[in-house]
Amino acid sequence: MYQVQQLIGGVWGAGGDAGRLTVLDPVDGTPVSEAPVATEADVGAAVKAARSAAPRWARTSPAERAAALRRAADAIEAVADQLAEVQTAELGRPLALARGGVEAGVSTLRQYAELGPVRGGRSLAGDAGAIDLMVPQPRGIVAVITPWNDPVAVSCGLLGAALVTGNTVVYKPSERTPAAGFLLARLLDEHLPSGVLSLLTGDARVGAALAGQEVDVVAHVGSTATGRSIAAACARSGAKALLENGGSDPLIVDGDVDPRWAAEQAAMGAFANSGQLCVSVERIYVLRSVANRFLGALVQSAKAMRVGPGRDPRSELGPLVDRRHRDHVHGQVQAAVADGASVLLGGTVPDGPGAFYPPTVLGECTDQMLVMREETFGPVAPVMVVESFDEALSRASNSPYGLAATVLTASMSNAQRAWRELPVGTVKINAVFGGAPGGAAEPRGGSGQGFGYGPELLDELTATKAVHIGAPGGEGGRW
Repeated sequence: MYQVQQLIGGVWGAGGDAGRLTVLDPVDGTPVSEAPVATEADVGAAVKAARSAAPRWARTSPAERAAALRRAADAIEAVADQLAEVQTAELGRPLALARGGVEAGVSTLRQYAELGPVRGGRSLAGDAGAIDLMVPQPRGIVAVITPWNDPVAVSCGLLGAALVTGNTVVYKPSERTPAAGFLLARLLDEHLPSGVLSLLTGDARVGAALAGQEVDVVAHVGSTATGRSIAAACARSGAKALLENGGSDPLIVDGDVDPRWAAEQAAMGAFANSGQLCVSVERIYVLRSVANRFLGALVQSAKAMRVGPGRDPRSELGPLVDRRHRDHVHGQVQAAVADGASVLLGGTVPDGPGAFYPPTVLGECTDQMLVMREETFGPVAPVMVVESFDEALSRASNSPYGLAATVLTASMSNAQRAWRELPVGTVKINAVFGGAPGGAAEPRGGSGQGFGYGPELLDELTATKAVHIGAPGGEGGRW
């Protein structure tokens, strides 16, 4: 079993007197990791240590900070298998997906190591005898609060961007994946000055206590409810809230595409990582002209997916993160059926241990159903048949969330309309996943605010200062 320690002010094993939490393997319910629960005093001590280390780290040259990230990236890459295994143990993720998350995290650290030193401000054209500059500076202390569904990749993005721009960090990983956060923090800390990074573990109360501290930025990836609480805390403290929260991402299937190919895309989008991705396909609108063939192919694609333990290389879908989350997913499915949805595949809780849930396809769905309005975050594909692309676009746009959307179409005019009109941060045409490296978007509505990825994240984590340097006045008037 993984024994997790906290890091406060350069000291591993500090604090944690509020108790211990145990994470159970979602495959069989056996304990896999144990972590301390931070006290209010621990949270305050971590922030104080970060504040103390901040001036020195801010003065460290960007090249030196980037070199530290590169060394950390190399160290993480060297133990990628171990970091994948701990994810599989804590959240049931298939090993290949877990390793892909580690590789993505390593790539992100290296990307920010390259971008950090070449970022600069700009000079302004002012008086001939003066110098005018706009200079980015570290914001100070960044509280990084990360989710369980892709713990290494997401954490590397926020931690790497915050550190390379000269901020100190207090890092709180999800209580469902504390060992993944612990191992990642150890590897980073080995290459950073004491106090630059602190690690706190515990439940939502610890995250709330950290968000309420006198920090400069709270960067959070997770649920909309938690994001709103963090935004309220930041409004009180004056900290900047950087949020990527829940989504109810739509998929539109136009009437001019191959329905079998569209079904393969839909299955990938709805069922990858057992539907536990921020940008999972959560609701599907298919035009009536291809609906029957699409639904038949979607059921066949879902049937072909192998569900099993993440350690089994044949498994395509692992369990959900725990039984509590499975109850949430199944509850939404049951509510949809009670409201008139038809179960075309799945929709039942399997016998036996663990938190497994089958790929589920629902037909005859309506706008009023929770599965079409809220984030399910499970392997569920609810489908509504529509009469036109206009109707699909209108229904897809009618959501309090604004994270991402996908449109499958052979019509360039429909593709152009879709990316212009859909009120989301990311629009993908003819691919549920993919995109050029370095892409970044701002979520909208209940899905958050601010850039969470790409070069723009470096701008989010710095504050720009305007500087005017004029010659001294009086007699002489020169330097």
